[in-house]
Amino acid sequence: MKKVQDQVVLVTGASSGMGKAFTKALLKQGLTVYSVARRIDAMEDLKALGARTLKMDITQQHEVDEVIQHIEKHSKGVDILINCAGFGLYGAMEDTSIEDARYQFEVNLFGMAYLTQKVLPSMRQKNKGRIINIFSMGGKIYTPMGSWYHASKHAVEGWSDCLRLELKPFNIDVVVIEPGAIATEFADVMVKPLVQRSGTGPYSNMANAVANATQESVQKGDLSNVQVVVDMLMQAVHANTPKTRYVGGKYAKLMIFVRKWFGDRIFDKMVMSVVK
Repeated sequence: MKKVQDQVVLVTGASSGMGKAFTKALLKQGLTVYSVARRIDAMEDLKALGARTLKMDITQQHEVDEVIQHIEKHSKGVDILINCAGFGLYGAMEDTSIEDARYQFEVNLFGMAYLTQKVLPSMRQKNKGRIINIFSMGGKIYTPMGSWYHASKHAVEGWSDCLRLELKPFNIDVVVIEPGAIATEFADVMVKPLVQRSGTGPYSNMANAVANATQESVQKGDLSNVQVVVDMLMQAVHANTPKTRYVGGKYAKLMIFVRKWFGDRIFDKMVMSVVK
């Protein structure tokens, strides 16, 4: 990779949480950072710090096209793409409409894939680039009430592996970051829709148990600071040869280890013991 300071970085989902934290960290290192999100007003603080903020809904292809055209008009194109936009759809599988499930995939997989398609031509032309996908440990494990969320995250794990092999001849790295439980808006945003969707009816006991366990973790501060993920991102940005995956944050390594080496039944018992 050329000098990091000479590179153009595009960060999606930059209006809050990890995306906002990433932008601030990258700006401190002198990079040219384009920060995009649906809520451009929520990025005023980033703009004041030097970020080039643009409105973009990742599910709207014309908005994605406009952003890439703007960046390529004012620079040599994106050198590092940080795919951070996403959300978690929670609720019993039976209670969740297929329309809502499709939207989960539109944001977490198809929107990200379309954006990635659009940055690749300039990366291939330069014979260099880096795509860093911010997922979660949810792509390696599973929890009740998260069927569609986990399905989307498992999908993007496989998608990233295939992409890494396809882009290797062009010297384009594909890196996956898998955080554990991180103190962002994610927990607050997931609980209310979960209870609304499945808080009554046949799945109410489990839905409310998951919601309560999530809120309890937040109240106890039983979550890792977002700086844990920022540190992993910085490693992925600066490494001459980055790892294919970076794992960190509360419970991530433990949960992935148990899932991989102890099998489904043991993992099932561990998860269900928390949400009884």
